[in-house]
Amino acid sequence: MATAEDDTVTRLASAPVPVGSTLMQLTVFGRISPDGEDIEEAVALRTAACRPDSGKPPIVRVHSACFTGDVLGSAKCDCGPQLTAALAAIVESRNGILLYMLRHEGRGIGLANKIRAYALQALGHDTISANLALGFPAEGRDFRLAAECLRHLGVTHVRLMTNNPEKLSQLAQWGLVVTDRMPLGGFRTPFNEAYLEAKDNLMGHLDALGAGQPVTGGLGAVAPHGGSQ
Repeated sequence: MATAEDDTVTRLASAPVPVGSTLMQLTVFGRISPDGEDIEEAVALRTAACRPDSGKPPIVRVHSACFTGDVLGSAKCDCGPQLTAALAAIVESRNGILLYMLRHEGRGIGLANKIRAYALQALGHDTISANLALGFPAEGRDFRLAAECLRHLGVTHVRLMTNNPEKLSQLAQWGLVVTDRMPLGGFRTPFNEAYLEAKDNLMGHLDALGAGQPVTGGLGAVAPHGGSQ
């Protein structure tokens, strides 16, 4: 649940930004480290009609930064297509928020270490064993900042776009109620299929492969998820 430490999160800047033909509000949040030497930033992009007090939980995507997938369009992961599909769904709903977590690159190990893990994967490691070989956990992300940013926006209940049960449990741990889970899978390519299989079979993701969906992928329908999990 929330604690007094949540006050370390502040709004650093905010301005309207056109995304395609849609005007959205972009807010940069920061959380100051205990020693005051560092600020961890996260970006919230929300639709103009998003009103947390309306009684209708917004669609929310908590997206981990992925330079190779989001910027370069790499087919080694499904991050880029997930980001595109999530943003399209948020815009279409007119009631949604995209949270872009800048420090979540490589599931929390950073860009350089992610590329080192890629090199190990080229030698036969899977995504988990590569991280472990480098001395990192399989999952190093902390979603507390995401929960704090949402509360700063007045959001307490969300319809979460994810396949990751860890994300569901962490957001609930930090006081958010997930009323629905919206699957976001099926973005298969010849380059990422083994990675998606590892997420499903080794990390417990909820159908990252998107069984039954077209190979090119797509946004799944809303799937009920009891909000306390």
